[in-house]
Amino acid sequence: MNLIINGKALEIAEDCRTVADLLSRPEWSGRLVIVERNGEIVNREHYAGTSFSEGDRLELVHFVGGG
Repeated sequence: MNLIINGKALEIAEDCRTVADLLSRPEWSGRLVIVERNGEIVNREHYAGTSFSEGDRLELVHFVGGG
């Protein structure tokens, strides 16, 4: 499946079907992330039930500590 993630076109594995699946991948696992799908914020409690469609646009914003 092809998605646009943070402005980049990416092909993701077929077994990555939901926001929860995507965030369990090593590059996102353990991070505090805000997810926007097609212009709407996805609440954390809906990550497992929010599935992707071909061409969805995702913005994944994570927080970085520092001073």
